[in-house]
Amino acid sequence: MRKPSSRMKLRSSKGSSKRQKSRRQKSSQLQKTSAPVPALAGVRPPPPGVGKRGEDGHIAYLLRQAQAATRLTLERDLADLGVTTPQFAVLTMLNAYPGLSGADVARVALLTPQTVGVIIGNLERDGAIRKTPHPVHGRVLQWTLTRRGAVLLDKCRSRVNAIERRLVAGLGAKAEITIRRWLSKIAADLHENG
Repeated sequence: MRKPSSRMKLRSSKGSSKRQKSRRQKSSQLQKTSAPVPALAGVRPPPPGVGKRGEDGHIAYLLRQAQAATRLTLERDLADLGVTTPQFAVLTMLNAYPGLSGADVARVALLTPQTVGVIIGNLERDGAIRKTPHPVHGRVLQWTLTRRGAVLLDKCRSRVNAIERRLVAGLGAKAEITIRRWLSKIAADLHENG
């Protein structure tokens, strides 16, 4: 293999220098064009409850915003128990409807079957739930809480109940019933039409 001549080295360093200069010019042009617009400098969205994030917002957005804030609060409050909000939902549904299959748990907990599969595996490993074969359909597994799962759910519930009290703080009994009916009706109506 031949060594590059000094002339070739000189050319390549000149070409490299030109490329670097071209890159610096392009970078400088980008910086000039992407400089912040003075009129928009410091513009921040309003906090929740203000403008389109408040009473002027779309109902669907407000529901999503409220759900996200509630979920984050639940996650923080359940973290030291080692329980996620989807795990809490699964435990709650199995307590309310013992013997559900994994597919049914996914439907009522509003989770994907894949997510429920992982959750069920983890809860079973931790001794919080157990499986039994369906009496008629042997390949279908039914899930129920164990004593350990019931104790864990009770610990979670005390924290969740405190959050729910915050959610309805300032509402009268009639207003709370109205809101519960309204939320249930939205789910039922959109489920029928979906």
